[in-house]
Amino acid sequence: MNQDTLAVSAGARLAMCSHVDVYPHDTDDVFRKLRALGTWNIQRLHNAARPSKRRKLSLPMCDTCQSTLRPFACLHCPSTGCWHERHMRDHLEDTDHNFCVDVRTGTIYCNACADFVYERAAARTFAIATIGAEEIVGVARNNRQPFEPWRPNQKESTILQTAISMPCQARRGLLNLGNTCFMNAILQAFLVNPLLRDFFLSDKHNHLLCKNRDCTCCEMDKLFSEMYSENATPYGPASFLATTWRASAELSGYAQQDAHEFFMAALNHIHSTSRGSTKFQCICIVHSTFTGLLQSDVKCGRCGNVTTASDLMLDISLELQDKGSAGHAGSELTLASCLRRYTQPEKLGPNAYDCANCGKVSHADKRLSLRKLPPVLSFQFKRFEHKAGDKAAAQKIEAPVRFPSSINMAPYTSLAMAVREQEGKDGGPDSASSSLPGPASMYEYDLFAVVCHEGQINNGHYTCFARSQDEWYRFDDDKVSHSSLRACLSSQPQVYMCFYVKKHLDYKPYVTPSYKVAREAEAVREKQREREKEAARMREVEDALLATV
Repeated sequence: MNQDTLAVSAGARLAMCSHVDVYPHDTDDVFRKLRALGTWNIQRLHNAARPSKRRKLSLPMCDTCQSTLRPFACLHCPSTGCWHERHMRDHLEDTDHNFCVDVRTGTIYCNACADFVYERAAARTFAIATIGAEEIVGVARNNRQPFEPWRPNQKESTILQTAISMPCQARRGLLNLGNTCFMNAILQAFLVNPLLRDFFLSDKHNHLLCKNRDCTCCEMDKLFSEMYSENATPYGPASFLATTWRASAELSGYAQQDAHEFFMAALNHIHSTSRGSTKFQCICIVHSTFTGLLQSDVKCGRCGNVTTASDLMLDISLELQDKGSAGHAGSELTLASCLRRYTQPEKLGPNAYDCANCGKVSHADKRLSLRKLPPVLSFQFKRFEHKAGDKAAAQKIEAPVRFPSSINMAPYTSLAMAVREQEGKDGGPDSASSSLPGPASMYEYDLFAVVCHEGQINNGHYTCFARSQDEWYRFDDDKVSHSSLRACLSSQPQVYMCFYVKKHLDYKPYVTPSYKVAREAEAVREKQREREKEAARMREVEDALLATV
């Protein structure tokens, strides 16, 4: 990516890279084309599942080979071309045109730079057109209130003018306090999690006002305050470690621990010390960020009855080996292949299922799918294999796993699988991609953190790749080094956990945020208590007057 992006001046050409002088002079025409592409793409995805409407939208085709695979549009003329056969790049070279745009993503390619470049105004134009189209078509029209860019009012403008600007980089190392690399890697992933960051930096939990003992939310508040400060020296999370030891005895001591085990324990501790934490319909920050619904469908092999159950999930643990086999000889492991195996039907034993419909004990097929996707998806690759009854035989699976910078989770959802079954197609997640319900943005996720494990099971070391302000960094305890997405994606043999965040977050229309509801309810209760106290005081005065009479 070109880092020398320039600001866009009103009425001037778009500033993208050093080759701006050969950019199309009619900037308005470029913006119109980007808006049209953003709107067309959402309408295409929405109508794909409706055969009666498919003919209304024609796919852009390459002018040379008529291919519709990854089409690009020239920003200088109406030409279109494919990418895999280099027809668009050949067009740019033959005509001395310099810029083209990916029809489906809005990404701009500069031929002179021979690279994809970023331009803020163009990206914003494409994004606004995409969001606007989503609000018109499909489920977004009913489930989402209209998008409005934030414009500060007079009070907010005054606050912004008097506010003191402070660097909020969160690029600070964490001291190793004695085999605590597992904790440091997970905490760095927490620090770049956009939902956790916004929650704790907006003072939703203040450790100075909290009266709970051993409160993990207080430790998170301290951690964010320290890491997003001007101090660049490595920070030692000693109080966080001590609180964890007191809350989870199994993690206490200086022995090596599992990062995923600490991750789950930290989520449970944050949940239990959060405001709004309840057993039913919990609205705490942990459940609002990580919780999805996992659906389990069991089909009786005798009568065909399907029993469905749903359970909450905080993460997805993926097998790297087939059950009963020694590995994946000759096959490449990817995040997508692990998810396909995770959602494939699994045959239960011959007498493992007692059907409530036919009352018979028979064989059955069980399949898992994602009924509700969480805002943040966390994946764990099961690299540590423990054999039952023999702890000494534990070993680490060193197989490399490819994972993408962005992923579409639609093929693995319960709704998409139900649509494929209704259409009589194969149940594989990659089939019938045109029948996926709703716009693709409902299911798209971007990578923002990766936890890696280097070494063997008994003497390993944890590190973390994390994205901060569109830049990638590698965190190795107190050492922080600038990295790249390429280096992050190349950590295939070491990747242990990876975290993705939704590109477009879901929200309910015209609903007051839960913390405001809780605050207003508390104010009402406080007024009621004051009225009761006043009434009791008046009764005492009346009783005193009656006693004197």
